[in-house]
Amino acid sequence: MSRGSGIIPDESVFADLRRQCSSTENWENKYSKNGMDVWVEVPSINSVQGNKSSYSKVHKIKCRIAISDVSAATMYDVLHDNKYRKTWDPAMLESFEIARLSPNADVSYYSWLCPKPLKNRDVVTLRSWQASEDEYIIVNYSVKHAKYPPRKDLVRAVSYLTGYLLKPTGPNSCSFTYLSQADPKGSLPKWAVNKASQVLAPKVMKSVHKAGQNYPAWKAQNSPEHKPWLYPIQSELPMMNPRELSIQRGDSLENVDESSSRDTQENEDSS
Repeated sequence: MSRGSGIIPDESVFADLRRQCSSTENWENKYSKNGMDVWVEVPSINSVQGNKSSYSKVHKIKCRIAISDVSAATMYDVLHDNKYRKTWDPAMLESFEIARLSPNADVSYYSWLCPKPLKNRDVVTLRSWQASEDEYIIVNYSVKHAKYPPRKDLVRAVSYLTGYLLKPTGPNSCSFTYLSQADPKGSLPKWAVNKASQVLAPKVMKSVHKAGQNYPAWKAQNSPEHKPWLYPIQSELPMMNPRELSIQRGDSLENVDESSSRDTQENEDSS
């Protein structure tokens, strides 16, 4: 996708995310239950004919949930609040913001647990956001950071595009759309990744919704006025020149044979 002249997304990126979140063309519904829907993007006939490997790539997935008891503003805060995430995300190993790039953009690190025999994953992403009375929107994608190269004990995953779109439907209700095309890399076959994402997406959305329900009480006891994603002057992150970053391409990362590496690590841990 185009990001204008620099690495930080321009307005066209946010506009494209809005378009994809509302689009029905080339999207196949895979799940619809209890106010939640999950779609997978279906490659157009032209793209399949022009690219024989279309079906061997990770799918773009889109999830939408109708939330009746949490405001869009609160859900937006949940997505941003890294300290709160430590209380509700059981898969998280480590997560922190690295630096600010602009008043509404930063670069951050996240690593998470994977079930055995898979190796755990990590990712470095550039995140940018916009907030208004009508909508809240966040986009992120993987970048290369010289001080945070791939680690030997983790598999570096790739977010080609991940986005969140929140629209108020009432004072304490909202429509929450999540869109993502991400590759966990390693030795996982793409068909398995695509299948797993359709199963995991509803679970993740339900978990984030529950986090939204519990956030006001938690935030009231944890620096309630501190929201640097809304008030940039509150940010304590160091500034970084965006030119020091570059886009992380998936084909530049090694596909690790995880079975043997995990077995070796477990043998070392038990010795």
